[in-house]
Amino acid sequence: MTVIKKRFPVTGMSCASCASSVESILKAQKGVINASVNLPGSSVLIEYTPTTVQPGVLKIQLQKIGYDLLIDNTPAEFDEIQKKKYTELKRDTLGTAIFAIPVLIIGMFFMDIPHSRLIMLLLTIPVLFFFGRRFYINAFRLVRHGKANMDTLVALSTGIAFLFSLFNTFNADFWSRYNLKAGVYYEASSIVILFVLLGKLLEERAKTSTSSAIRKLINLQPQTVIRINELQQEEVLPASLIEKGNRLLVKPGEKIPVDGVVVSGSSFIDESTITGESLPKEKVPGDPVFTGTINQKGSVMIIAQKVGEQTILAQIIKVVEQAQGSKAPVQKTVDKIAAIFVPVILGIAIFSFLLWLFIGGPNMLPQALLAMVSVLVIACPCALGLATPTAIMVGMGKGAENGILIKDAESLEQIHKINTIIFDKTGTITLGKPVVTNLIWRIPETEIPANQEILCSIETLSEHPLAEAVINAISKQETPKITFDHFESLPGKGVIAHKGESIYYIGNQNLLIDAQVILKAEEKQKAEQWQDEAKTIIYFIRNHELLSIIALEDQIKESATKTIKKLQQQQIEVIMLTGDNQQTAGAVALRTGINTYRAGMLPGDKADFIHQLQKEGKMVAMVGDGVNDSQALAQADISIAMGKGSDIAIDVAHMTIISSDLTLIDKALKLSKLTVKTIRENLFWAFIYNLIGIPIAAGILFPVCGLLLNPMIAGAAMAASSVSVVSNSLRLKLKNI
Repeated sequence: MTVIKKRFPVTGMSCASCASSVESILKAQKGVINASVNLPGSSVLIEYTPTTVQPGVLKIQLQKIGYDLLIDNTPAEFDEIQKKKYTELKRDTLGTAIFAIPVLIIGMFFMDIPHSRLIMLLLTIPVLFFFGRRFYINAFRLVRHGKANMDTLVALSTGIAFLFSLFNTFNADFWSRYNLKAGVYYEASSIVILFVLLGKLLEERAKTSTSSAIRKLINLQPQTVIRINELQQEEVLPASLIEKGNRLLVKPGEKIPVDGVVVSGSSFIDESTITGESLPKEKVPGDPVFTGTINQKGSVMIIAQKVGEQTILAQIIKVVEQAQGSKAPVQKTVDKIAAIFVPVILGIAIFSFLLWLFIGGPNMLPQALLAMVSVLVIACPCALGLATPTAIMVGMGKGAENGILIKDAESLEQIHKINTIIFDKTGTITLGKPVVTNLIWRIPETEIPANQEILCSIETLSEHPLAEAVINAISKQETPKITFDHFESLPGKGVIAHKGESIYYIGNQNLLIDAQVILKAEEKQKAEQWQDEAKTIIYFIRNHELLSIIALEDQIKESATKTIKKLQQQQIEVIMLTGDNQQTAGAVALRTGINTYRAGMLPGDKADFIHQLQKEGKMVAMVGDGVNDSQALAQADISIAMGKGSDIAIDVAHMTIISSDLTLIDKALKLSKLTVKTIRENLFWAFIYNLIGIPIAAGILFPVCGLLLNPMIAGAAMAASSVSVVSNSLRLKLKNI
């Protein structure tokens, strides 16, 4: 039996209940083995048997309940749909604000002006029936399937408050004949719609960026390649047509189109997309190359070994997509509560109405109506709806002020729970740029200036990535340009230059043999000492004489050691993963106080390592800056990107440290704790208000002291609850992190 597992974009989902509905409908279809919704990514992973069911059938079933499965649309078309949805939501939020704020001002301060109720009615109509219509549409869909969420509560309370206010606007005398007074609650309906839309806008903004990481990874693959045909002619073809065994020419500045091996030519290739290492690697015949890496200066001929979905980059794309999609959508607290809260409130409202019909005496009908409406108005989810978004907005703002960009509410709520944090090395713990740290001359001081000029002139001709670091360290002004009789690059060793009778060598230890140089004991000892410190050693030689020894390294950030120590003091396990060699990794770990590290890690290795930790019950955060980290960032529970890193890493990550200052990670932990504490306080006040207010609105105190809550007072109490929640959230701005 053939089984297909494929991801499809889904439109129309706005909350966890929507995701649940989509899953349940799809799973109920014959031929569907499993369906898993990724709410943040607006997609669903469906496992189905094509002989039993086709995507077109599933599309029709979802359309029946108000959603849509995009089966023929390209990623660009889906992006356009998402952008359009976000634009519409932004328009609705802005439009609601324009109409709702005047309603609030009139309701609070200017109810005595002529025709105030009629003005409020006219301003409220577009809020409810145009800008806020999505809540009523969604609520109706959910009711048809026997479900309820925040949208149901919003639609129910704002709708009842509006209808009650509409009746009172044109029938004010109805209540006076029973010696009862009832006001209008247009401002309650309008403001609830405004705040809930604002919360949805924040969520949608976070969701629209989740797929951009995948797009940018895909863009690392070149669209066209140069293939050498059987007649040894160059032909430009789409990358998708390349087959295993094809000979491909990659010119300077071009991306490697496939995983393969170099057969002729030599060059330095930037492999940071795969290994994360900032220094390009020299490639000579026989060396492997990988898709998406960038050829720098020389042309190379390669033979394709892995193409299409077999390449390492394709695997990274696949795993990032699966990791983003496999995370279960976080069930919003308010939606969870609403699923129980809505039926309970409806039950209390109906019970209050029926009870007052029996005990209300001569005014039983109006009193029963007032009690029912009071319950529904006081249960209006304004404070409940504000509890999380206001704290999140203030928390995100506080983070931005401190150089911490937070993509979504979940990461801000969750980061304080981490017990393991993983750091990439290059560009995260280190600066990602080699610099000269040590330089000793073995010639008289008077000869140094002339030889410095020669050294810099040779390095300007070199293609080696370390050459620039040497020039920057030695040349205090414009780089001198001395001409040479002959210049040659020696792959795997360095460079050689001839000037007159002198032959100059610049390179690694392998070059010492060519130059017939034997190091003195103290020179050898110094070189070994620097190598133990994970530094790269370069020798500058004239004929058979050693002129200078130069040591270079990728320096550790000042903030790294301090941050790692702080995290360890909080009982958080710190681990370093790097694609660099064992010696360099060990030296960096020793100097920063990291006890656990892994070297020589490919992107998939990092993600697998994190997955293993998660299986052990660890809550893992990953900090990285490169494309090669994207797979691990997507796999981690919380991902943090360095602001000076790649766009892809930033897109995948939940948080971005703008300045690349690692001390901000500790601040992010503190901010998370404070924000979660504020959210809990807000929810506490919102619930206390409902627990006390709803029974009073239902008339529980009437037999005791004759108190029957007027809907107008219920509306004021609701407003007071909202003010307390907003005020508590604003207190977060005053806290130090």
